[in-house]
Amino acid sequence: MPNSEPLCLIIIPYDKKKDAAGKVVDYETVYRRLIVPAVEAAGLLPVRADEQRTGCLNLGQPLERLRYCDCALADLSTGDPRVSYQLGIRQAVHPVQTLLVYAAGCAQLQLEAEGLPAVPYRVSPHGQPMHEAKYRALLTERLVEAMEGAVENEVYRALRGGSGEPAAKKERIAGRELHATVFANLLKKGRAGGLAALRELQSELFASGEVDPADLVELLLSYRAVNGWSEIIELARRMPPALADSVLVQQQLVLALNWAGEGEHAEQALRQLIARRGPSSDSYGILGRIMKDRWEKALERGDVELARELLQKAASAYLKGFEADWRSTYPGVNAVTLMELKEPADPRRREILPVVHYAVEQRIRSGAADYWDYATLLELAALSCDEAKGRDALGRSLAMVREAWEPETTARDLRLVREARRRRGAECPAWAEYAESELLKAAERGTARP
Repeated sequence: MPNSEPLCLIIIPYDKKKDAAGKVVDYETVYRRLIVPAVEAAGLLPVRADEQRTGCLNLGQPLERLRYCDCALADLSTGDPRVSYQLGIRQAVHPVQTLLVYAAGCAQLQLEAEGLPAVPYRVSPHGQPMHEAKYRALLTERLVEAMEGAVENEVYRALRGGSGEPAAKKERIAGRELHATVFANLLKKGRAGGLAALRELQSELFASGEVDPADLVELLLSYRAVNGWSEIIELARRMPPALADSVLVQQQLVLALNWAGEGEHAEQALRQLIARRGPSSDSYGILGRIMKDRWEKALERGDVELARELLQKAASAYLKGFEADWRSTYPGVNAVTLMELKEPADPRRREILPVVHYAVEQRIRSGAADYWDYATLLELAALSCDEAKGRDALGRSLAMVREAWEPETTARDLRLVREARRRRGAECPAWAEYAESELLKAAERGTARP
């Protein structure tokens, strides 16, 4: 006998999974105790997207489910690639918006879930759902709204709807590509002309009427390249709310606040971002930078006790960033550097340093190396007193400088290590001081060594 209940597709991983920061989600328990009861309470029949646990994609029945189920729910908590794959297909082939859910406090989501009809739920340290009745009721309510058409699937509408012939649509795409190329060239000239040129470009951009969000982000990053911190703060405040609240823009805003001398405000904003959007290596790396700057200021004031506390917080933030993603060498090298600066030096640095070194070597082998990869090797060589590797990394770093603040930052870190070692009578290799001076010369030039 045919089933009369509408079908709800559930896109969710199997078993227990960890996110990048190590937080556990017990998906089987979440599915059984939270999602299935909520789906049934909405008058829907739950259907799991992929029941075959084979580790490979079965393109038979799962694709039928993705196409024909009446509504869908997807759990994004741990960034499972299969969930992303199936969600992308579903959004493209069905007009009803998929309900997104995620465990609050998980590592930073790959999708900007807060800008979509997403529902966070809470799990215990063991990954099991908490406050189940509350979140079941909320999920049921959102599923009913989706079935009633209250939420539109904009991806489906963009792909299937709209007016105009294919030729006209292709012309619009070509026009956007041409605009992107022209704007990129304007930004390049603006960077060369400094802040005044970029501010003039911003005025022209807003005067033109509707502004492409991508242009605003590119302008924001161009301000960063020329140390336009107050301009970043102003531009972020003029952005549409959804764009201004994105992780990328919030991270740049926090950096700008810190450089503008508002370190405490920057720390508060970043901790709120981590609480709302989850931890990530980038966010914890920026938090480490904020605490590091405040540590230096406390040292300059002679506030030894506060400086010691801030140094500990900075090293801890960087270490959390590295632990969130072992491939991210920026927080890793900063963690071992600050451990070197402690009095006495933190012995854990000897365990972490080889891991950071391996991570950066792997990135270089992949062919994606940039200035920071070789600068990281330079700092690691200074920490381990390896002159041969240090001189090689220095030459490669100087050849890849793009912006003045890059070598300036590396020189600062080398200086901090040198000063800390001198205070406790440890070895300070002469070649590292030479590297410092060469990096400062590169910062004055603002470009790679000729």
